[in-house]
Amino acid sequence: MTQPVLTVEDVMAWNERTHAEWRKLFTEHPEALAIPCDITGTKNVAELMQHIIAPEIRYAQQLSGLPIADYKDIPYDSVDAIYATHEHAMTLFRELLASDTIDWDAKFEFTTRSFGQARSTRKAVLFHALTHGIRHYAQLTTLVRQHGISHKLPQDYLVMHLEIVNKSLAG
Repeated sequence: MTQPVLTVEDVMAWNERTHAEWRKLFTEHPEALAIPCDITGTKNVAELMQHIIAPEIRYAQQLSGLPIADYKDIPYDSVDAIYATHEHAMTLFRELLASDTIDWDAKFEFTTRSFGQARSTRKAVLFHALTHGIRHYAQLTTLVRQHGISHKLPQDYLVMHLEIVNKSLAG
C-alpha cells in the first residue's frame, strides 16, 4: 500500500489559491490594509501582509542564489505592490522546481529575520516559505470579520478538491 503524498505542486496550488482569494478581497476592500493589527508586532494589516510576503521572496531569493531583499524594502503600500512581490517569489520557486540539478534534501545556509544565520534542507525552507502565510491568513480572517468585512473564503486544503454531493445533509 502506498502512502498519500502532498506534493510541492499541491502546496503551491493551495498557496496560490489562498493568495488569489485574499488579493480579490483586498482589491474590493483596500481599506482593510489600514485595520489595526498587532500580529507579529505589526501595526496594521498592510504590515502583516509584508510579514506574509517577505519570507516568500527572501527564501526564494536565497534558494536561487540571489541577493536577499532587505525586509524594510519589501513594499506593502498597496495591494498591487504586495502581490507583485508574491508573484515574483512564485516565479523564482517555479524556476527552481524546473531545475533537475537541485538536491532538495541538501542542507544550505540562509538568513532569517528571527534567527539570523541558519541551516536546513532546501526542501524544509521551500515548504516553510509556501505554508508560512496560511496561518497568518487564518488570523487575518478573524480580524477583518471583526472590522465588518465579510469573509467567506475557503482556506482549508480540503476545499482544493471538494465536491459537494448533498448540501441538505450538512449540519
